[in-house]
Amino acid sequence: MGFTPLPGEQRLYISPPRTALSLQSLNKNPGKQPYTIQSSAGTVFLTNRRVLYLPASPTERFQSFAAPILNLHDTHVAAPFFGPNVWTAVVQPVPGGHIPASETALEAKLTFKDGGAFDFHSTYERIKERLQQAVEAARESGQLVGDGSEGADGGAGPGPLAPRLLAAVHLDQLPAYEDQSGRPPGAEERPCRANARDGAVDGGQALRAPRETDFAPPNEPPPGYEEVQVDSVADALEQRLRSSGGREDEDE
Repeated sequence: MGFTPLPGEQRLYISPPRTALSLQSLNKNPGKQPYTIQSSAGTVFLTNRRVLYLPASPTERFQSFAAPILNLHDTHVAAPFFGPNVWTAVVQPVPGGHIPASETALEAKLTFKDGGAFDFHSTYERIKERLQQAVEAARESGQLVGDGSEGADGGAGPGPLAPRLLAAVHLDQLPAYEDQSGRPPGAEERPCRANARDGAVDGGQALRAPRETDFAPPNEPPPGYEEVQVDSVADALEQRLRSSGGREDEDE
């Protein structure tokens, strides 16, 4: 099972074959029959240009579904307590894509019965961000008008510029950050320590790493501690004597 790729198109993700698709009208008006398409099993393909779905059992009404990446909006993954994860998107129909012209927006749901929703979503978000950067650069240079989506109300899509734009998009996963100092990622820089042998200071800073003994509690009371204690005892005793003297006066 497969499809014919467009010029410059590369596959980035293929789902398990039991992925379901639900496509229906986003705005349901009373008295109007909503547009809906469903498939209980099929395969999702994610490329650097579009998302495609091929049902396991195609019918005369539903052979396949495809949408340019920049025509998908508000994408997210829902992870319910029970049941498989679901990827949801708002689809901006492409003119001439066999969807009724009255449908300005559709809701697409991909149900990943055998897993893969988060892998699909992370790959989709990565390539979408890079496509948007390429479109922004082409728009600033005057090569493109619009937001890159293919639609009557969204602006001109890439069209003939697509191969040139795709050539400027980096498709591979970006390498992990590597610190040039040789420390593993996330490791904190330690304070510099003085070299006791020759008096040199590591890194040119006279800093010393704190030791556990530096924070040990003192073994002796602070200065003036005994005097304060004596004064406190004397004050308490004097107050007791005054109180007892007052009671004796009352007894007399």
